[in-house]
Amino acid sequence: MMVNFTKMHGLGNDFMVINNLSQDLNMHTDVVQRLADRNKGIGFDQLLVVEAPLDPETDFHFRIFNADGSEAQQCGNGMRCLAKYVRDEKLTWKFKIAATTIGGKVRLNLEKSGLVSVQMGSPDFEPAKLPLLRETTADYYELDTSLGTYKISALSMGNPHALLFVDDVDNTDVAQIGHEISHHPDFPERTNVGFIQVLDAERIKIRVYERGGGETVACGSGACAAMVAAHRHGLCHNNIRVDLPGGHLFIRWAGDNKSVQMTGPATIVYKGQIRL
Repeated sequence: MMVNFTKMHGLGNDFMVINNLSQDLNMHTDVVQRLADRNKGIGFDQLLVVEAPLDPETDFHFRIFNADGSEAQQCGNGMRCLAKYVRDEKLTWKFKIAATTIGGKVRLNLEKSGLVSVQMGSPDFEPAKLPLLRETTADYYELDTSLGTYKISALSMGNPHALLFVDDVDNTDVAQIGHEISHHPDFPERTNVGFIQVLDAERIKIRVYERGGGETVACGSGACAAMVAAHRHGLCHNNIRVDLPGGHLFIRWAGDNKSVQMTGPATIVYKGQIRL
């Protein structure tokens, strides 16, 4: 079966995008892994699939698959790319789009500037929602690992994030520490791990180890989680720039139960066909 696809990226976080509205593709783990292979397949951080809405108040349902074949709850960079994709492919004429993922609802806005804003929803700090095996919500949690004890913040942006504040993010062993925390038994479903360096009140710098994918050059939900954690601890304002290896995003959060807004680019690389 020949399938049309579009290769896209958001700050270097790259995706294969498939329209599943007019066909019925089953994204089995082995199929996703084969497509994700950068030597023998298309190669991507995540596979994004557009499907018919499950909620009558939304326009689409989006599915997100990690390179290892597991299904992700949320992907901020992917949401921006999907907003551009459905508009460019004339799947909608709207500039404001409502959608769901398995992580919840998102609202997307294609700006006149060419950037895309995403309302990522409100952060959830309840340990059970990540899940994190702790009885009560706290500003920080201690995790004992084979590398030592780490003090983390934790929250969900529709997907789980553990956050560590570091003095020099460029010289932090993200791969090793990220793997230890991501696979810690206190995170039974694993977690994304963000490493945050606060540059000033209007700018932070982060690197993210994604569950199911390892370190990535950009992670939109990770940027949102990092900003929320830094703002809650009084380390930054509520409208800041987040620098990642692949570029920068603008994150705004009014606090409390308000939605986190992320703004950034979405880029088409090429279009093609592949036999599944």
